[in-house]
Amino acid sequence: MGAMADERDGVPLTNLDQELFPGAGATKRDLIDYLDAMSGRLLPVLRDRPLSVIRVLRGQDQFMQKNLPKYTPDWVPRTRIWADASHREVTYALGNDRRTLLWFGNQRAVEYHPALMLAGSHHPTHLIMDLDPPENGGFQLAVAAARLVQQVLTDAGMPGAVKTSGSKGVHVFVPLAPEAAPEDVAAAQRAVAARAERLDPELATTAFIREDRHGKVFLDATRAGGATVVAAYSPRIRPGVPVSFPVDWADLDSVAPGDFTVRNAPGLLGDRDPWAQALPDPVPLEKGLVEEGHTIPVARVQAMHEGKRRARAKRAAES
Repeated sequence: MGAMADERDGVPLTNLDQELFPGAGATKRDLIDYLDAMSGRLLPVLRDRPLSVIRVLRGQDQFMQKNLPKYTPDWVPRTRIWADASHREVTYALGNDRRTLLWFGNQRAVEYHPALMLAGSHHPTHLIMDLDPPENGGFQLAVAAARLVQQVLTDAGMPGAVKTSGSKGVHVFVPLAPEAAPEDVAAAQRAVAARAERLDPELATTAFIREDRHGKVFLDATRAGGATVVAAYSPRIRPGVPVSFPVDWADLDSVAPGDFTVRNAPGLLGDRDPWAQALPDPVPLEKGLVEEGHTIPVARVQAMHEGKRRARAKRAAES
């Protein structure tokens, strides 16, 4: 291909024919072609959200990048956020334009994890449930758990849209009316998970500690506040480079995560944007969910205390 093929929108592109990562079955060119073809669908779910990406450089382990490196072009849009954990200001990119996507693709940024809140806001835009099947469990277990979540949300008058995670699980998103309080969203998510677990405790669990899940699907209600979730249409660092893909509820039983990849997803979609079409209108949090959720301990905090208790018990037993 000619020299002009190695530059798009003023972004120099390098090493396009190298394999993206070992076992990818796709090249860096495949990734950039995908980001380019899908920019019209990806940008709406990234726009104005502090963006973390997962990069995979040749000969190195994958890593999540939040803070923009010093060599980032000036034209990449960005926002600065104080990070309490590291006691410093972090400069995040904003995935607001095609040129930025192309630059990230050339940096071998494969996965795109936008924040749950818009830059400058402290209000989550979605209630999110992440259904994570056990290590030896199949995707269909996650689908069955998603059906439980769907029932809970429908009963609460909060319908959601569903997508594959691109890995082995399923994500359910409910757009929220503006100004939802972060602590109330987190509480509502805990209540959704608890209600779904009660519907089928043999299938699903809210146990945060992995060893307590006993082969059940984990109903992860912790995607709140400063967390991120992989974006709809984002590629994943998995063999074949699958992508997180929107699915109609009616079709969920007949798909698998590997059905949608950087190579075939644009062709499957044509001119459609099924994620934009599937997302319902924003709704307020259902009061009953919020009230119930505030009575449920925060999973990470509870797990931390339980971990310390178990460690003390183990030390006592050994002595």
